[in-house]
Amino acid sequence: MATTISIKAKCMVTVILGFIAAGNVQAADATGTWKAEFDTQIGVQEYIYTLKQDGDRATGKAASRIAGEKREVELTEVKLNEDTVTFVETFEFQGNNVRIEYTGKVSGDQIRFVRKVGTFATEEFVAKRVAPGTTLPDDEDAPARPRRDRPRGFGPPVELGPEDKPAFPPAPEGFDVRRDDITRGAVQTVEYDSKSVGIKRKMLVYTPPGYSKQVKYPVLYLLHGLGGDETQWVRFGRADVIMDNLYADKKAVPMIVVMPNGRASADPPPANPFDGYPFETYAAFETDLLQSVIPYIESQFPVLADRAHRALAGLSMGGGQSLNFGLKNLDTFAWVGGFSSAPNTKRARELIAEPKAANEKLRLLWVSCGDRDGLMNISKPFHEDLAQMKVSHIWHVDSGGHTFPVWKNDLYLMCRLLFRDKKK
Repeated sequence: MATTISIKAKCMVTVILGFIAAGNVQAADATGTWKAEFDTQIGVQEYIYTLKQDGDRATGKAASRIAGEKREVELTEVKLNEDTVTFVETFEFQGNNVRIEYTGKVSGDQIRFVRKVGTFATEEFVAKRVAPGTTLPDDEDAPARPRRDRPRGFGPPVELGPEDKPAFPPAPEGFDVRRDDITRGAVQTVEYDSKSVGIKRKMLVYTPPGYSKQVKYPVLYLLHGLGGDETQWVRFGRADVIMDNLYADKKAVPMIVVMPNGRASADPPPANPFDGYPFETYAAFETDLLQSVIPYIESQFPVLADRAHRALAGLSMGGGQSLNFGLKNLDTFAWVGGFSSAPNTKRARELIAEPKAANEKLRLLWVSCGDRDGLMNISKPFHEDLAQMKVSHIWHVDSGGHTFPVWKNDLYLMCRLLFRDKKK
């Protein structure tokens, strides 16, 4: 009898080993709710991932808080294979859908993730299993976090002082809503030959209501952010609508607004704007702007072709370009503005060697950022350097994150001030 049991036991072991050899071990359990907090290039992020397996089909959701702003997305391409889980998150950044790929190793009640944002960034973090139905706490209930030392770039919101406040009240309600009872300006697409890039390139040109070739206008060159193009300010920023409403309310000097493509490359843009080395192509736009864009506009449109009637402003990457190019070329621009300027922004002390000369040439220097923006650690030090150098400027801290509601408000407020100064 004992011999019979021993033979059966050996047979059972053989069967189990056969299943293992065939790869038929039950997959690690990734179904459930997982919570993580990790540091990234755009600040501290909090996530709750909900993963579910139903037969051969896997689904997932992610709830997150980034720089104080909450969002929820459906995860795609969710796959659970033994102890590995993979999925894709789509993150909207400045009007662009950025693909973020996750690969996680499941071990008990934790998943060790590798998170890839194109070739721009790779983060590693651990998500831990939590009870189903767990949600992110409201902002006021979220625990305070110690400030972290980190390189210059995106980061968590910085501690603000009493002087970090709005310079002006916000734009009135409806400032960015198209009205049917007013005269509107026109937006046209033009092509120009770029000497530095070596191809024909496009830009949008807004002309104000009542535009006449018999009148000469000042010009605002308005730059977009990372991953955008010449259409971004109209598609997402409603720049034409904002300008129309300003003119209808008699709150702005009539001007032409030029919206070029600030990515100076003959190669097509990558699907993920973080791929490659994006700062290089944006830095190269300085030559295109000075040597091709401005000469084209001044040869094709009735404009006042002097520094006192040229303004340069932009958002995020375009904000950094505007501060870099504008302050280096004060013989070309007298009005300069950076909205939530990106890490491509050089330090103020690098751009302004002679503060007294800069004050004499600048008619307006505008620096602004949202109070929950991870790029506050670019704009606030820039403002502080300007203040120490006694360079006259407007420091405007808006309410919000790295988003178009902030930039639209900045555009409205800044454009009320442009070209009001009569000094040459």
